[in-house]
Amino acid sequence: MVSLDDLRAMVLALPDTVETTSWDAVSFKVNGKVILYWNPRYDAPVFKVSHDERDMLIEADPGTFFTTDHHRPHGLVLARPEGLDPGWARANVERVWRAQAKKATVRAWEAGRLARG
Repeated sequence: MVSLDDLRAMVLALPDTVETTSWDAVSFKVNGKVILYWNPRYDAPVFKVSHDERDMLIEADPGTFFTTDHHRPHGLVLARPEGLDPGWARANVERVWRAQAKKATVRAWEAGRLARG
């Protein structure tokens, strides 16, 4: 089970992230770009993934991962919180953050992680 509060803690632990609102939903951004958001209609987080990864996730675990007609054209997958693996969620959040954060921010964060060991 991964709650909105769990996701909030995961995202906001990363440098330069902010909580905001997008599409009338709680969302989290870095460098002005959405990392993930919470879809209130489905009471589910919406993660950025490639189309191929989305299709694989839905096929492998349809009890957790799904899409909608609205989300299908985009590289997005929704997840039912009660079945979502926290490790997968954290890895996705970090991967998307790395791709969207400023390179200097990512380097500084990685250096800090190495120093903490």
